[in-house]
Amino acid sequence: MMISEELRRRILDDRALGAGNVLHRLPLYGRADDERVLWLDGTWRAPSGDHPEVLTLGELREVVATYAGHYRRRGVRAKDAVAVVTTSITDFALHLMALTGIGAIASLVNANMPEETRREYIRRQRVVGIVTREPWYQDLRAHLEDDEPPAFVAVQDEIVPGDREYLPEGYPFRHAPNDPVLISHSSGTTGIPKSAFHTHETLFHGALSRLSDGLDCSTRARLLALPGHHVSAMSNTLLGLVLGAPVIHYTDPSGKAVLDGIERFRPTIVFGFTHTFMEMAGEDLDDRDLSCVEGFYASGDAAHVVHIKRLLEKGRHPVTGRDLKPRTEPGAIFLDIFGSTEMGYVLFDYVHRPGAPSMGRCIGRPMRFAEAAVLAEDGSVLPPGRVGRLGVRSRSLTPGFWNDNVRWHRQWLGGYFLTGDLVYRDGGNNFYHLDRTTDAIRTAEGMVYSAYTEELLLGEHPRIRDCTVVGVAEEGVRFGWEDEGVAETYMLLNLMEGAAAPEDRTEWVNAALTRHGLPPVRGAVVVGEDEIPVGITGKVLKRVLRERARALAAAE
Repeated sequence: MMISEELRRRILDDRALGAGNVLHRLPLYGRADDERVLWLDGTWRAPSGDHPEVLTLGELREVVATYAGHYRRRGVRAKDAVAVVTTSITDFALHLMALTGIGAIASLVNANMPEETRREYIRRQRVVGIVTREPWYQDLRAHLEDDEPPAFVAVQDEIVPGDREYLPEGYPFRHAPNDPVLISHSSGTTGIPKSAFHTHETLFHGALSRLSDGLDCSTRARLLALPGHHVSAMSNTLLGLVLGAPVIHYTDPSGKAVLDGIERFRPTIVFGFTHTFMEMAGEDLDDRDLSCVEGFYASGDAAHVVHIKRLLEKGRHPVTGRDLKPRTEPGAIFLDIFGSTEMGYVLFDYVHRPGAPSMGRCIGRPMRFAEAAVLAEDGSVLPPGRVGRLGVRSRSLTPGFWNDNVRWHRQWLGGYFLTGDLVYRDGGNNFYHLDRTTDAIRTAEGMVYSAYTEELLLGEHPRIRDCTVVGVAEEGVRFGWEDEGVAETYMLLNLMEGAAAPEDRTEWVNAALTRHGLPPVRGAVVVGEDEIPVGITGKVLKRVLRERARALAAAE
């Protein structure tokens, strides 16, 4: 089902609508307080002390007003930033809507960030307060000893129904387009995460642009298994509320848990990061009922085709036949939607369909509201077929990094924002993702693009569940895209459950690589799933794996 044309026009004609006031504009579109809008996974505790399974629009507005009153009671004012430290996607969404309701800014911090990294990241924010829950409260109280300490470190359970009495006059706050509403951090796989902030306009610009084009208008139930601190989780929550699509918050992003969530909540659309779908594809799906799913939407990095194909065998998708009558056919679609924290909204999408050929590592064309280019090191635009840096432009882009202008300006080249990815494009302006600039490996045999190499190997050997290529060099030698040193590469293999490992792993891997003209690896080893460390968003921590590869090299 799709949003009605009348409602679509009413939303698009609402010039005041933006990320900071979605909840407060819904009554203007004829939405009733008894409408059920948000389904919960049990990770959120209401101010009343219970754990509701679903919230109506009226209940959601009341809870948000209670949270907003609590912040005002603690002295938070418009343009103040408050760190929200948790893992629950519902926690993040409610605090975001409450803080924006009084004109403040929600700095969303994934509590699973390593403690020392988290401490430094929050310190740099210069927040006026921190709100969290156990078990992180005692650790976060250490911020009260900072050189510029926050005014408070609070536990979420301290919010009570009576806090609503402290709402200010003029609630909710009236936002201008450039008013900041949210600070979200990157994955932090290479150090202290970047703190991209978004405004009333930027966080919702992409969603409204797609709505204007008649796209992303589905009112079907959507399960969000996205990292709650990420802009994709928040923008999709807000978009679902605007469309009247049932939103299901699901905090556990592991493959098995999300499969359980699909069978419990019966969503039509499932959102997640690529690591979630990789884990889902590695599970035994024969006894899983995924018939409700019409689309898997993978946000973040480009997904591997071998994982996508396993999920395309499940679910169903709607089509219009040659007789112009709608019907459903077996197999869900898989929408690879490429974006990042800084983009505010995904800027590329590529649809994988059951039975259709897949273009490996293709992320599609830029969306209409965005521009993209492949850039040389001097900022010039490269022609089709040449590998270079991905640069983008869009009104949905972050206006900067909070309290970090130097880092922000260094990420621009030739008038484009650098996403940190290496790509090329074909003559049809389709873009292909090869690697992150930090993960590419310069070797004596040529440049190794790790994501591209892993994609190829997964396609060659079905018994491989996942794999990771890492570079090893002498201490102090830098061998990335921007460097001149060289390294040797090692492949870490995680096999499907019950799959036998070949006797000579290295020869087995290199036979596949050399068939396709790619540089061979120095060594290969089979590792368990828990031996491939991932960060807070599921990205592989290759800097950690390099140390394990060093041990492998030393044992040769």
